Amino acid sequence: MKIIIDAFGGDNAPLEIIRGCRMAVDELGVEILLSGSEAKIRACAKENNISLDGMEILDCSDVLTMEDDAADVRTRKDSSMAVGLRALAEGKGDAFASAGNSGALVVGSTLFVRRIKGIRRAAFAPVMPSMNGFFIMLDGGANVECRPSDMVQYGLMGSAYLEKVMGVSNPRVGLANVGTEDHKGGPFQHEAFALLKESDLNFIGNIEGRDLPEGRVDVVLCDGFTGNLILKVYEGVAMALMDKIKGVFTKSVKNKVAAALVLKDMRAMKKEFDYNEYGGAPIIGTAKPVFKIHGSAKAKTVCSAIRLLKNYVSENVVEEMKQAVAAYNAAHPEKPAETGKEG
Repeated sequence: MKIIIDAFGGDNAPLEIIRGCRMAVDELGVEILLSGSEAKIRACAKENNISLDGMEILDCSDVLTMEDDAADVRTRKDSSMAVGLRALAEGKGDAFASAGNSGALVVGSTLFVRRIKGIRRAAFAPVMPSMNGFFIMLDGGANVECRPSDMVQYGLMGSAYLEKVMGVSNPRVGLANVGTEDHKGGPFQHEAFALLKESDLNFIGNIEGRDLPEGRVDVVLCDGFTGNLILKVYEGVAMALMDKIKGVFTKSVKNKVAAALVLKDMRAMKKEFDYNEYGGAPIIGTAKPVFKIHGSAKAKTVCSAIRLLKNYVSENVVEEMKQAVAAYNAAHPEKPAETGKEG
């Protein structure tokens, strides 16, 4: 299996990207195809004594930064992201991942890799921790505005991803809303609720924001605006809480002694809520597996993302999604999916 990686995407590229790829080759047995300046990659690897065995390089000279416009991926065709995505579309690898510009990755995925037939828009699907494990959220920010029918498509694809990649049997699907009652929300939520209730998904109804940390749902459905707000607040509260706990344990000698007694348990809890364990978010709905690695990714995070991508490919999840969406569309011809460029 060959995974294509944008060597210059993210805050810590290319060093941490190369280190993570080295870990993945050694631990997961995958081949890596790095897109980026060959001279800079080889120089970085040599300076840090990192072997490039099991890795190939797609040489290119340009890099899209976080400050660049998402649409620039269309014209900056020699950027490491665009070159990597085109390589995936051309069959030079089985999947692609980048820690770079999120918006550009969505645009580039749609432009070069295209979407699963019948899917109107691809979505970010971050995996987030909860008291009972984790949940996946679609859309986490790729599409500010969505249609009610998108929620069914996202539910079908998110459920397939959780079952095949994350090992969750019969995932519970919930619609993010301001209350759990069936009548809550506006026109968007009302129509989405009706469509989801009629589907074959394991739809448990509306869920509130406070339900998410408690692990009452496996797949959370919402528009990208709402999803991104949930994601950022979730991350912010987690970081603030951990800082507060640290402050309590370092406040006095007595507290430091108490901290030493529970240090092992605190480290275990921190690991449970560490986003690095999941690597990032798949862009679900693309015709081939594409993954957004966290922008601040270190080597461990990169390796975690590649591990998920390996499962994504080996379990043939894209084909599962194609079949699920095709079956739903065939059963609901009166509400055909609006499509653009498809693969």
